[in-house]
Amino acid sequence: MANPEVPQVTADDGALLVRDGAFLLDVREPNEWTAGHAAAATHIPLTQVPARVMEVPADGTVVVICRVGGRSQQAATWLRANGVEAVNLAGGMQAWAAAGLDVITDDGDPGQVI
Repeated sequence: MANPEVPQVTADDGALLVRDGAFLLDVREPNEWTAGHAAAATHIPLTQVPARVMEVPADGTVVVICRVGGRSQQAATWLRANGVEAVNLAGGMQAWAAAGLDVITDDGDPGQVI
């Protein structure tokens, strides 16, 4: 169940936020990232978020994404508790891909969500 304190956004709304300057934070595991990620995303696995929080902008919106939305919900909750304006992308990369949004590998080739 979603935490009511963390705003939920759809893939389309998340993409619009990113287009308008929001930071897209992918908290999936390295193998998931390697298989395919959004071009605009920055990768910090969930377990590393507290140690690497200085890499996340403290000003502006942070859209947090994972595979289906659970890990990103955890990260967004933690970020909001630490003063970051984070939102959770409901449905994660599965919803992102289903909306026809970019999924690429590090080489820029078409990727896949695993």
